[in-house]
Amino acid sequence: MATLRPFRALRPPPLHALRVAAPPYDVVTTEEAREQASGNPESFLHVSRPEIDLPVGTDEHAPEVYAQGARALAELRRRGVLQEDAAPHFYLYAQRMGSHRQTGLVGVAPVAEYVSGVIKKHENTRPDKEDDRTRHIDALSAHDEPVFLVYRKSRAVDALVDSAQRSRPELELTTADGVEHRLYIVPEPNEIESLLRAVPVLYIADGHHRSAAAARVAALRKGKPGEHESFLAVLFPHDQVQILPYNRVVRDRRGRSAQELLAELRKAMEVTPASAPQPDAPLSFGIYLGNRWWRARARPGSFDARDPVASLDVSIAQEQILSGIFGVDDPRRDKDVDFVGGIRGAAELERRVDAGSWSMGLHLFPTRVEQLMAVSDAGLLMPPKSTWFEPKLRSGLLLHPF
Repeated sequence: MATLRPFRALRPPPLHALRVAAPPYDVVTTEEAREQASGNPESFLHVSRPEIDLPVGTDEHAPEVYAQGARALAELRRRGVLQEDAAPHFYLYAQRMGSHRQTGLVGVAPVAEYVSGVIKKHENTRPDKEDDRTRHIDALSAHDEPVFLVYRKSRAVDALVDSAQRSRPELELTTADGVEHRLYIVPEPNEIESLLRAVPVLYIADGHHRSAAAARVAALRKGKPGEHESFLAVLFPHDQVQILPYNRVVRDRRGRSAQELLAELRKAMEVTPASAPQPDAPLSFGIYLGNRWWRARARPGSFDARDPVASLDVSIAQEQILSGIFGVDDPRRDKDVDFVGGIRGAAELERRVDAGSWSMGLHLFPTRVEQLMAVSDAGLLMPPKSTWFEPKLRSGLLLHPF
């Protein structure tokens, strides 16, 4: 049984919301964050990427960076740019990106349910990123970016969510990327808690490091006052979320030509010229090689179709292309592979390969949310960078102070 509780959100009033709202910390580099926040002291990037307010070249994991984030948050509170609600609430976070719409229920989830497996994960965390988020959350005494959770569609929960959206939104804004964001307060918190008892498990879609860090902060502060035993979460029904591919570029350590790499690829898969970069079906791959696009298709019997991990497109690409042809056996640490979020499109793969830094671009077919849940239910783990959820939740619109 899943649990979600209302909380007193720290959030911007409508006057400040658009200037506060920022992309998540991990989808922008320090340089991009510095540029986006330039001239805007209200940008939440001053909290989530605090190194931008320290001398250029400062190690983003230095102690003074976490202290600067805490100072930036305190300043936003002092100026009234962020204000804490007087009473605890559930909230709705609705987004529209083009024709895609999704609405999530916002509350705080118990750390204990993450630890016990009621909140299921599908990937391992990297120790360095987990350490970073632990230090960041602990310094702020707040969960400043929500964990993106998914539940199997519930008609009762969805009906209540639809009803709550008939009220006037507390916040309504459109960010520079064209995505519309609306925030509502749910009027019946007791009903939400009751309906969620029928939801057996939740699945982490995005936010494994934030979840793990929340558990570590709770352990560090055990026995101390404050709401550190719960973390900020947004719950979306599984049929609303949109997953884009997490593409790859790879460098050939052996310096083979495009024709030699194409010959190796044909040994593993069926390969034909392609008229478009995007794969048109599962188990097919867009390959950018030799200044043009190719379509590669996995051969029947070349993978275990009964295995929920081995049958993933990202697993087949890892096994048959990245490892089999390029010798990239550990994509988490190997410097000869890099990951390109699907929102950047095929043009980014072309740009990076054409620049000469990379040998080949790999455009994947998106992982389906049903596959994510199947892997989680089996207690298994996906390869790294298997999913890219879009639209991204904007940071700074809701915080959970503790």
